[in-house]
Amino acid sequence: MMKPIAMAVAAALLMTSGPSFAASKKATDCGHQAAVVGAVQKARIERVKERKVPEHVAAQATWPDSYNTAIPLVTPWVYEMKMRDVKSQDLAAAWNEMCLAQ
Repeated sequence: MMKPIAMAVAAALLMTSGPSFAASKKATDCGHQAAVVGAVQKARIERVKERKVPEHVAAQATWPDSYNTAIPLVTPWVYEMKMRDVKSQDLAAAWNEMCLAQ
């Protein structure tokens, strides 16, 4: 079950993927969102300090710059999780699936 902050982040990010997008655009948008989540997850596993995550992740970004605004929103959600969950779950895949279902 997603925490309230995660749901708020999801809602904020999904506003960019409204019904006017074609299926391929939505898939691309969700893919970029999932990449952001995956990069934050990787930073957590690499033990990057939470306050340094935005710079660390943005420096390695493979998505359009506009998605960097999600980094500070996603970071607390990932950093609140237990490390065993962060290591064992594919947060990017879960995010992508949730995004595509909207």
